[in-house]
Amino acid sequence: MMEDIQSITILGGRSKSGEPEDVNLRLVPGDLVAVVGPTGSGKSRLLADIEYIAQRDTPSGRCILINDQPPAPEIRFDMGRKLIAQLSQNMNFVMDATVAEFITLHAECRDTNFDETGLDELIDSVVTQANRLTGEPILPDTPLTALSGGQSRSLMIADTAILSDSPIVLIDEIENAGIDRRQALDILVQNQKIVLMATHDPILALLAHSRIVLRSGGIADVLESDQDESALLAELQKADAAILAVREKLRRGERLAGSTFTYAGFPAADRI
Repeated sequence: MMEDIQSITILGGRSKSGEPEDVNLRLVPGDLVAVVGPTGSGKSRLLADIEYIAQRDTPSGRCILINDQPPAPEIRFDMGRKLIAQLSQNMNFVMDATVAEFITLHAECRDTNFDETGLDELIDSVVTQANRLTGEPILPDTPLTALSGGQSRSLMIADTAILSDSPIVLIDEIENAGIDRRQALDILVQNQKIVLMATHDPILALLAHSRIVLRSGGIADVLESDQDESALLAELQKADAAILAVREKLRRGERLAGSTFTYAGFPAADRI
């Protein structure tokens, strides 16, 4: 359960060439960590090690501690105990149910007892949070199979934050989900999840409390943002806001005027 997890710790293993990783990284609820590196650098392997709660028994040789200790077998191998939730790039439902029915089933799976009023409030809470992340409104009576990829991802993030008792959340390239990625991370962190995300997005990397740098299959460094990076983040967010404004006008079928969307901090040739 969520209250049982005070921390997870990543102990280094080795790179593809056998170089040892000098890593002892302890994470606590509310931490947001970016996992960065070129394609093929080992980001997916690191997320898999955490998902499996590796004990020096994966190709990387890493060890994952729970509350500063090796996990008990019932924690590591009990499939009914969802210590870790993983949100993949592609997420579409095939279940023949409505959004409200899905949330209800999930609540029942978690042995959550609600009266009718409480269940309605829970459904409303999950749907409201999901609609913060997507430009396409989700309704409780919407069939799951009618949801777009972005809507499906938004629903699962809201469901994971509010209803799931998994304290650790692994995310693969949230920037490709077609959702408000900043809001998505805020929802998870505010609900005291430990969040690790593999990303190529500089804004997401700089939003994280720290970032793990992968190279040649190994953890090359663990960095924390400094003041210079915070200043860069502010500029990148201005640029991102300008791009989002253009995107919304395109969605509404409006014409675009370049001079309307200029922003400070970037050369004129790079402006929209």
